[in-house]
Amino acid sequence: RQLTTSGGATAAAGGGGSGTGSGVVGEHVFPLFHSSASEFVRDHMPGTIPGCDLHSHPPTLKRFPDGAQYRVEIPSTEGLESIKSVVEEAKKHGVTVHRVSQGSGISMMPRHETLDMLRVGRDNGMEVCLFVTPRNAWDVSPTARTDGGRNSVSGHRGMDQVVIGLEDVMRGCEMGLRSILTNDWGLLWAVDEMKKQGKLPANLVQKISVQMGPPNALSAALLERHGAGTLNPPTDLTIPQLAGLRHAVDAPLDIYVEAPDNMGGYVRHYEVPQMIRSCSPMYVKLGLKKHADIYPSGGQLEGHVCALSRERVRRARMVLDIIERYAPELTMSEAGAEDLGIPEL
Repeated sequence: RQLTTSGGATAAAGGGGSGTGSGVVGEHVFPLFHSSASEFVRDHMPGTIPGCDLHSHPPTLKRFPDGAQYRVEIPSTEGLESIKSVVEEAKKHGVTVHRVSQGSGISMMPRHETLDMLRVGRDNGMEVCLFVTPRNAWDVSPTARTDGGRNSVSGHRGMDQVVIGLEDVMRGCEMGLRSILTNDWGLLWAVDEMKKQGKLPANLVQKISVQMGPPNALSAALLERHGAGTLNPPTDLTIPQLAGLRHAVDAPLDIYVEAPDNMGGYVRHYEVPQMIRSCSPMYVKLGLKKHADIYPSGGQLEGHVCALSRERVRRARMVLDIIERYAPELTMSEAGAEDLGIPEL
């Protein structure tokens, strides 16, 4: 894979050291004290792992394959009416939406509704990313419902659940789905092997959920090595911490610039220009403060979910206004970019 640099040239993915080969400018010296551990991580770990967070906010030269630096993602798009609301509101506000993602799960929609949702994505040049189910939160696990356990056991519980999850992926791909939301290391590995062996489409995007988002560069690199195509970091990472992830991996970072309350409730709109400079290629992901958890969604919540979808697009317009005012030189992909997981049906 080749990475497009800001000068239009290409640099091989995974080049060593700092500078243009790795896509980040600047030296990475642990700032608190001399650290042999930092030197080992920086100089001897495979790949391009920085020895510290990148406190100088260095710009990255990495880009999407089309040369752009950022795209827009609208999460929690929970079904057909929700994606229709996103499309309508995007036209109203002049927002290009490159990806919608859903949290309820592939198996939580009937086949005809899934097909219609995928058609809307295809017709509008948008990636449609659906979560793999079932997961612990939907199962009988009592630990998943405790304060201490809900994050530690957030993936697929037992091999039966992994197998059913893989069946969910295969069924989705048969309908034309080309992007899945993954929340389990084992599932990530199995899907990657199925892609390599021709059992699943080679262009299937594996998006890592924020629930298993990498909190540091080493975790990000390990996820990418096991098939992650796009990574959602935890919502509270600073720009230097995010820049460390970017230095280590080539995969896009899906960064919440506004997070739902159960993920921290942060509003970071004015940080977005520097996020893009330091973390490109990145998805500007619009969560939303001040609403109750909607998962798993369904007809009983449809009106509320559609209202939330519309507001997320409106928030996206606010962020794009900030980018256009303070960093108009930053480049956004056009709709329908070739590497998007746009449905095929």
